[in-house]
Amino acid sequence: MGMEDDTQLFLVTIMQTVSLLILWLLINIFVGLYLKFGLFDDSPSLKNFLYYAVFITGCFFLFKHIKKKWNKVSGQL
Repeated sequence: MGMEDDTQLFLVTIMQTVSLLILWLLINIFVGLYLKFGLFDDSPSLKNFLYYAVFITGCFFLFKHIKKKWNKVSGQL
């Protein structure tokens, strides 16, 4: 006995979403904290502005991708 197709698609989409978010967060934690691009020394520098611009842009496209993925799944259910 296997899982129904709808249930399997739903669970796979949940796992892909969680995995994508964790990977995105780990990359941003590494770059922001470990490489210190997200931390200010005395005043914000160019690397800080660049990091936060890429962070916000990446956040926008990540959530847009996740929304598109879930809209496709909800259309099939």
